Amino acid sequence: MANKEKLFTEFTAPTTQEWLDKIEVDLKGADFQKRLVWRTNEGFNVQPFYRREDLKDLKAVDSLPGEFPYVRGNKKDNNLWFVRQDIVVDDAKAANAKALDILNKGVDSLGFKISGKDVSAAFIATLLDGIFPQYVELNFKTCQRHCVELAEILVAYFKEKGYPLAELKGSINFDPMEKILKKGKDVTPVLAQAKSLIEALKELPGYRCINVNSVSLNNAGAYIYQELGYALAWGAEYLNILTEAGVSACEAAKRIKFNMGVSENYFMEIAKFRAARMLWAQIVRQFVGDEALNCTCSQMHVCAITSEYNQTLFDSYVNLLRSQTETMSAALANVDSIVVTPFDKPYEQPTEFAERIARNQQLLLKEEAHFDKLVDVSGGSYTIEHLTDAIAQEGWKLFLAVEEAGGFLAEALKGNIVNAINASNDKRHAAAATRKEFILGTNQFPNFTE
Repeated sequence: MANKEKLFTEFTAPTTQEWLDKIEVDLKGADFQKRLVWRTNEGFNVQPFYRREDLKDLKAVDSLPGEFPYVRGNKKDNNLWFVRQDIVVDDAKAANAKALDILNKGVDSLGFKISGKDVSAAFIATLLDGIFPQYVELNFKTCQRHCVELAEILVAYFKEKGYPLAELKGSINFDPMEKILKKGKDVTPVLAQAKSLIEALKELPGYRCINVNSVSLNNAGAYIYQELGYALAWGAEYLNILTEAGVSACEAAKRIKFNMGVSENYFMEIAKFRAARMLWAQIVRQFVGDEALNCTCSQMHVCAITSEYNQTLFDSYVNLLRSQTETMSAALANVDSIVVTPFDKPYEQPTEFAERIARNQQLLLKEEAHFDKLVDVSGGSYTIEHLTDAIAQEGWKLFLAVEEAGGFLAEALKGNIVNAINASNDKRHAAAATRKEFILGTNQFPNFTE
């Protein structure tokens, strides 16, 4: 064993120029830039191949999983994520029965959407009957003005049942700025409730309650760098609001959760989540100081939701192909939880069959492909490391532009963010119409019998 023979030492490694010379010969005069270089919607070029020397100036490649700036993930020894399914709650008892049923089918994270008028102690007790929150991540979405009330009810319910409060994990989706974007309503007065919400959840340290719902931008047609840049500015705005209200920067950061979309651009989406963690850690460090280097407050907590933007009405089973690659991107990018959008959502209330398939899309990645065992499997890939750096640069440029314009809230109130996303949406529709952007089953290999 003392003789450690190095494999392939008899072969001379070709230089980059030798590769380029060979490619030029094989192209037979065709333009290299037009044939093989991909110009992304994010504004940078992707080369057909990368080599070790392309990464020599990238500092992030030297970091390890579980270490600041978390480009390689928050965890060191596994890639576990929560398999989440959301339930629209019209009837507490019926929703409870459905929740208990799907918990026995592989789900370990529940999302409940509750009407504001239904927020009461009795309603929550019925909804959560038989569900043990120390084993299940619980997420709630309700009217923004009822979030504090909901938080107080949850804390009282968990205490009454004797559950270990410090071990419980979940979230309350408080995000008034999303309503400004989606409804055009100035709800800035509601932002004042953010501090009260955090105080109401002080006995539940594992509950995040200030949400950044950039998935709404993804579903509206945003490019990947736009979702990244705006999500960072969105989160930074909440940090500003909370710290100005007297919440410590560390506590504020620990309460923020990012609900991000994931589109079909496989490698770019992996890079987006890696870049997002890296950049968010740096933003939190500016608020917290060097304490962020060894504190979990600088870790970005992400729930990834597969996109609705590219789901199609016709040939709807092709939606499964899209959502599967999207789920793979999110899982390989080490997100914290995933919601798979059922394939039939564009045209009906998702059926039990469609929801079952959506669950199984994640379970296959865990039980068959063992994605939950791999920590940053993309780390060290020359291409993905380059994409992570490139998309981080573009996202950071947008973040700085928003900050220089007065911040995310100011830009949202002016309508500038919505206008930018709508412009991207128009460009993408035009690209699909001219087949510059392919949508399988729609403008590529469509089923003309439908």
